[in-house]
Amino acid sequence: MTFRTLDQAGALSAKRVLVRVDFNVPMQDGRITDDTRLRAALPTIRLLAERGAKVALLAHFDRPKGKRVPTMSLRPIVDPLSGLLGQTVAFADDCVGAEAKSAVDRLKPGGVALLENVRFHAGEEANEPAFARELAANGDLYVNDAFSAAHRAHASTEGVAHLLPAYAGLAMQRELEQLERVLGKPRRPLMGIVGGAKISTKLDLLKTLVTRLDRLAIGGGLANTFLLAQGWAIGASHAEKAMAQTAREIEHIAKRNHCELLLPTDVLVATSLEPGAPTFVRRHGEVRDDERILDAGPETLATLIRTLNNTETLIWNGPLGVFETPPFDRGTVGTAKAAAALTREAKLLSVAGGGDTVAALNAAGVAGDFTFVSAAGGAFLEWMAGKILPGVAALEPTEVKVTG
Repeated sequence: MTFRTLDQAGALSAKRVLVRVDFNVPMQDGRITDDTRLRAALPTIRLLAERGAKVALLAHFDRPKGKRVPTMSLRPIVDPLSGLLGQTVAFADDCVGAEAKSAVDRLKPGGVALLENVRFHAGEEANEPAFARELAANGDLYVNDAFSAAHRAHASTEGVAHLLPAYAGLAMQRELEQLERVLGKPRRPLMGIVGGAKISTKLDLLKTLVTRLDRLAIGGGLANTFLLAQGWAIGASHAEKAMAQTAREIEHIAKRNHCELLLPTDVLVATSLEPGAPTFVRRHGEVRDDERILDAGPETLATLIRTLNNTETLIWNGPLGVFETPPFDRGTVGTAKAAAALTREAKLLSVAGGGDTVAALNAAGVAGDFTFVSAAGGAFLEWMAGKILPGVAALEPTEVKVTG
C-alpha cells in the first residue's frame, strides 16, 4: 500500500489547498447533534494552516441529487467549526465558479474557507471531468481526509486527485495505516467478528475474510442464516432463507482456507422486544416457533472471550445481537469489554469499524480502549473485502497533470 502523505508536500506557504473532508454530520433543526466528524478533520486543517496554506474545504451533506436544497446547505457547520478551530471560517455559497474563487482568493495564509455542498452539482456524483476541473481551478494541491467517502468515485474524491498533486490527510493516513496493520501484515492468530442483520450486505466481506483470517466469529442476524443452513430451527428469528446455500458455500471456503468459523452454540431468545418480556437461553434445536434469537448466549460469549485470549489481532464489524435493547446487549458488550481489556494490557491489537459497531462500542464504554475505531461504514467494509477504493487509489504516487 503506497500513497502520498503531507510530509511529502513540500512548502505550503500561500498555496491554495483543497481538502476533501467528511462533514456529513447528524443534524436536527439546523444544529449539529454530533461533531465527531468535524473534530476528526481538525488535525489536518490545523497542520495546513500552521504551514501557511490557504485551506479550502470540500464536503457533501445528505443527498440533494445534484440540485440546490437549502436545508442541505453546509452553512450551519461554519460557526461550530470556527469554534473548534479557534478562528473564523469563511463560507462560500458555491464550491465552484465566482463565489468559490472569490472566497479562496480572499484567504490569507493560514485562513480557512468552507465551500458549499459539492452534491448541489450533478457533476459531483457523476464524476464529470468538467466539474472536477472547476473544483481543481481553486487549488494548487489536493488533500483527501475523508476515508469514509473514499469508496465513491466522485469528482471531489477521485476526479480532482488526478488534476492536482494529491495527498492523504492525517485522518486518512491513520485510517489506512491501521487497516494495513490488521489485514496487510497482521500479528497472528488473526480473528474477525462480523455481526449485523444480513449476509446479502456483507457477502463479499465474508468470502474475503475467510481466506485471510485464522478464525471468524459470526453473530447477529447473519448467524441465524448460517444456523438455518445447518438445519437448526431458528423459530421466528430474522434470517435470509434465500441465502442459505451461500452460507454453506462460505463455510466450504473457510474450511478450504483453514479458517475456523465460530457460530453461536447457545442463544438468548424472547417472543418480543417489549420491555420486561421473558427471555430464555436456548441451545441448538431448542428454539420454539414463536421465539426470536436476539443475542448470543452465555456459552457462546464465554467461547468468544476464551478465543480472544488466544488472539493477537482482532478486526470487528457488526454487533452480536440487538444491543440497543437490554438484556440483548450482553453478547456485544461482554465481548467488547474483553477485547478492550486485552488491548489495554497490550495483548491484543483491535480494530473496529462501521456505524453500528461504533455505537455498540460506545454503549459498552470501551471505544476509546480499542487500538483504532473507524467511523467509516461502506469504505471500511469494502476495504476489508479487498476492494480497491477509488479515493485511495488516486493518492498513489503517479505523475499528475497540474492545472494552470
